[in-house]
Amino acid sequence: MQLVYVFDAYCGWSHAFSGTLRAVTARHPELPVEVISGGLFTGQRRVPIREFGFIRGANAQITERTGARFGQAFDDLLDEGSFVMDSEAAARGLMALRQAAPDRAVDLAVAMQEAFFHDGLSLSDVKTYRTIANACGLDSDAVVSAFKTGEADADFARAARLGVNGFPTLIAVRGNEAYALARGHSTAEQIEERLTVLSQR
Repeated sequence: MQLVYVFDAYCGWSHAFSGTLRAVTARHPELPVEVISGGLFTGQRRVPIREFGFIRGANAQITERTGARFGQAFDDLLDEGSFVMDSEAAARGLMALRQAAPDRAVDLAVAMQEAFFHDGLSLSDVKTYRTIANACGLDSDAVVSAFKTGEADADFARAARLGVNGFPTLIAVRGNEAYALARGHSTAEQIEERLTVLSQR
């Protein structure tokens, strides 16, 4: 059995799920984890962040329900309003980081979300990936090159094949069968209960 985590780096609820994901993977080091990107902000949804007037209220709800925090630099992006979230670029960034360290995909996905939601860094900016790569001890030149030349279609297609249309989603895959462990917010304890039930089938 393996876990498949489908998230969007620009999704506030995915950011809030980071602690749960780390707790689950720490409890189950025997389970390989595949992390793939969804396409929340693509096509006509690539517009200035001010167009999404719900974000500030949603983030307040996220903090209230999960304790997840958002940094001042991110709040400044919201206040200024012109920043454009581009999930295609973020997906290429994850692929570049994942290629450099496949076994650290969870931590790298979390690092991307911290870069945006805490530090207000653009996930379309090559400098962001150089910063993350350096902080994680990866070959930053290789990561930057992969970011520039990569494509997000494979991740988006994989998410679609799994039937994922909301983020975050955590799936257990066993053989040809897939089981949803979490859609949206769940605690590590809730996921542990679902894994226990699944293991008994």
